[in-house]
Amino acid sequence: MAVRTLQKIFRPQRVAIIGVSNDPNSVGGITLKNLVGGGFQGVVYPINPNATELYGEKSYPSITALPKDAEGVVIVVPPAKAEALVKEAHAKDINQVWLQQGAESKAALAYCSQNEMNAISGECLLMHLEPVGSFHGFHRFFRKLFGGMPK
Repeated sequence: MAVRTLQKIFRPQRVAIIGVSNDPNSVGGITLKNLVGGGFQGVVYPINPNATELYGEKSYPSITALPKDAEGVVIVVPPAKAEALVKEAHAKDINQVWLQQGAESKAALAYCSQNEMNAISGECLLMHLEPVGSFHGFHRFFRKLFGGMPK
C-alpha cells in the first residue's frame, strides 16, 4: 500500500460505512462515532438494512440507496460479504474502498485491483482517525517508531 493510496481514501468528503450496527461497541459503531465526532470533516452515511437512523445519522439500506454524491466506502462486514459490496460500490461509481481489518477477502481485493479501485486493506481505520483511542494510539506509536505506519 503506497502512502498516496492511504491519503486518497481520506479525500472523499462523503463516505459510507457498511456494517454499522445498533451496538455502539461494535467495530462499525466505533468507526462511525470516530468519523462523525473526530477529525473527519465530511458527511458520513451509515449503511444498515435494518435501521433508518444510527447514532444521529440517517442510515441507508444499501450502497445503491446512497445519495449520488457518495465518494468512498468503509466496509466492516465478514469477508464473505465483501466481494459483493465492492462490486455494488463499483457499479455506483464509488472507487475508494477501505476494507477494515477482518473484512477483506482475496476475491474482493482481486475485484478492486481488476477494476482499478483504490482499495485499502490490512490497516485499521481507527489507527488513522483522530482522536485515536488508547489501544489504537499505543499500536500507532509503535508502528511509527519502527517505520511501519503510512502517512
